[in-house]
Amino acid sequence: MKKLLAFIAAAGISLSAAAAPEVYVIDGSHTFPRFGYTHMGFSHQESRFNNTTGKITLDRAAKTGSVEVLIDTKSVDTGSTLFNGHIQGEDFLDTTKYPVATYKSTKFNFTGDKLTSVDGDLTLKGVTKPVTLTVTSFTCAPHPMLKKDACGANATAQIKRSEFNAGKYAPAVSDEVQLTFAIEAIKQ
Repeated sequence: MKKLLAFIAAAGISLSAAAAPEVYVIDGSHTFPRFGYTHMGFSHQESRFNNTTGKITLDRAAKTGSVEVLIDTKSVDTGSTLFNGHIQGEDFLDTTKYPVATYKSTKFNFTGDKLTSVDGDLTLKGVTKPVTLTVTSFTCAPHPMLKKDACGANATAQIKRSEFNAGKYAPAVSDEVQLTFAIEAIKQ
């Protein structure tokens, strides 16, 4: 009986020592979702959103996690105040009716210890579609200035804006849009 109790106690200690999910809050001053598209065959245009919030939950030992990102669509930044208003209009983002776009993960995918992609749902203009983000870089480490743990990543995906009721002027303005996420989050 003593051996059984000793085994259970040892097992309890090893289970409590296992990693637990950690919560990181998105750092809005270092997180910028971007979108790029071809403009009438002349150029590839890049724009971004300036206000993003959300959180990441990560259990590196279990190789699981979740992410929820909320993007203020009124913070779109094309580099031109006039064009910002155009993109915010009904034909594209319709920010009066849909002031927030969201990305909510359904699964983190690891190859070994490396996060390689995130499956999730993108909601834009009231339409939700599955979107897989390909993770091109991912790092967690102590933040040298904040003295807290932090994680950062870059990820990409391609969507068709027509699938989100924003396809005006396609194909002159490409239906395919490249999404790029630069994200940093601080452990709470």
